[in-house]
Amino acid sequence: MTKILRIDSSARHADSVSRELVSRLIDRVPGDMTIVDRDLAHGVPLLSEDTLAAMWTPADDRSDAHNTELAVADEYIAELMDADAIVIGLPIYNFGPPAAIKAWADLVARAGTTFRYTENGPEGLITDKPVYVVVASGGVPVGSPMDHASGWLTTFLGFLGLSNVIVVAADQLNVDPEGAVSAARDKVDQLDLHAVAA
Repeated sequence: MTKILRIDSSARHADSVSRELVSRLIDRVPGDMTIVDRDLAHGVPLLSEDTLAAMWTPADDRSDAHNTELAVADEYIAELMDADAIVIGLPIYNFGPPAAIKAWADLVARAGTTFRYTENGPEGLITDKPVYVVVASGGVPVGSPMDHASGWLTTFLGFLGLSNVIVVAADQLNVDPEGAVSAARDKVDQLDLHAVAA
């Protein structure tokens, strides 16, 4: 059975384009699957001095307080490690990603666990798997110099070892909402998702 990690980050729910497209994509995955839902809009802890101290303490030396401090981050990391595929909804807010997904990234980037530095540079420690990033924007063209969200997220995922990333864009929704959503739906429908279920 395929395990799919679904990560939503839009502050909107009923009318969210990214959530609609994420659902559409997941519905097309063939075969049996388990969906793990992670809705970052419900709140993500921010990095604190205590969190950083716990992260930088070797696992064998961590106190109960350290482990408590890292409990949410550990859960996020386990979800990434366990998934066979990942689908992320990424709206663009004010040229960048929502604060919640940046906070999530700060918690899952852990030296020695999800990445490490070597003499040849950084190495991601999460086994590569298909990642689909569904981007929605009101006015920003995805991939343009004004888009500081999709490039940042694909770079971050690659840093963790996740290089098999496909971006589906529903951009400039404030310019041509029907056309943008229709084009994005068509792209979702044209994706070959059999590799996800392999």
